[in-house]
Amino acid sequence: MDNFINRNVLLISFSAFFSDMGYQAVLAVLPVLLVLHFHAPVYVYGIIMGISYGLGAFFGYVGGRLSDIYGRKKIAIIGNAFIPFLSLSGITSNFIQSSTLFTTGWLSRNFRSPARKALMSDETSDSTRGRIFGFLNALDVGGGVASITILLILLHLNMKLSDIILLTSIPIFVATILLIFVKERPRKIEEQLQKNDIPRAKIKRSTYNGVILATGLYGFSYYSLGFPILTIATAQNDALGFASYLFFLLASALFGYIVGSRKIKLIPSLAFIGYILSGIGTIVLGLAYVYHLSVVIMFLAVVLIGMAVGTISTLEPNLITIVKPRSEHGRGMGALTASRSAGLFFGNIMMGFLYYFDPFYSYLYATIIAMVAGLIILIPGRDFKDLI
Repeated sequence: MDNFINRNVLLISFSAFFSDMGYQAVLAVLPVLLVLHFHAPVYVYGIIMGISYGLGAFFGYVGGRLSDIYGRKKIAIIGNAFIPFLSLSGITSNFIQSSTLFTTGWLSRNFRSPARKALMSDETSDSTRGRIFGFLNALDVGGGVASITILLILLHLNMKLSDIILLTSIPIFVATILLIFVKERPRKIEEQLQKNDIPRAKIKRSTYNGVILATGLYGFSYYSLGFPILTIATAQNDALGFASYLFFLLASALFGYIVGSRKIKLIPSLAFIGYILSGIGTIVLGLAYVYHLSVVIMFLAVVLIGMAVGTISTLEPNLITIVKPRSEHGRGMGALTASRSAGLFFGNIMMGFLYYFDPFYSYLYATIIAMVAGLIILIPGRDFKDLI
């Protein structure tokens, strides 16, 4: 087994860990804060998430393009430095101020993400790509696990939500500092590595477009986990709603690392244990709501969704490094972020309005779209005979 963990891999991965240790608690708290505390209608939450993800499509694409021009490290640091705006969303007096601050921080996060993934892709080879992105996903999501665990502990200690959200700025600041110590590859080394990617650069553009189409379509079904949190919090209590997010993150971290560590067929794995499994978990959650099933069934559904998202988060950037040459990894990651965010814009607004009328309708919608995306990703996969 190749030694794939070097200094840069550790710095980037732990930066992801601390970043998620910060903002994942905000993601978990936001729906409860807006709907149950500020008493905003649930469709307002859907609109806010849709706008955040929709504008994030533009910021993600621009960040990816700029990272190829001005350097991946520089763009990653700039984007990460402004994420703490969302940590101010809990100290406001109404949902408009709260959502504005959250959106500002979230756009910075999207601006940073392609550059960080491209920075990590510089450390990969064909033999280590899956394990490196699996390792990144494990620490990324592991930070979220730590975030929700701390959230539950502080809630148990009766700390106010506003104070908890403000504290999330500290680990995000640490994440930015870690990126400063990453040593970016000199341009000459990049040009030499690019020569090895000439066959990869000849992949049909229609194949690349097919991958982006499928990942974007899945975005239409990839709702914010705030909806399951809200469902369980409404049926049970706030703590169980937040705890369900913890189970989601644990499943995502563990399964993403397992998938990345195995030699698997990339396209069908993304289709079946990514997109389609996500649809299965979603419909189970919807049925659990309709038939008033045990909270254990709801948690099981969330775990299935977490397993699927862990797979997707690991395999999608892996796939981009195959369909784009190394010099365009930033652009490819930006297109992936933009495609996913565009889908999330529409998907979260649809989820919010459907959820307002009946939560089951929203989960049924997400299930159908995820299943269709799983079938569509198999089409460009025909051009990767070695991956099928």
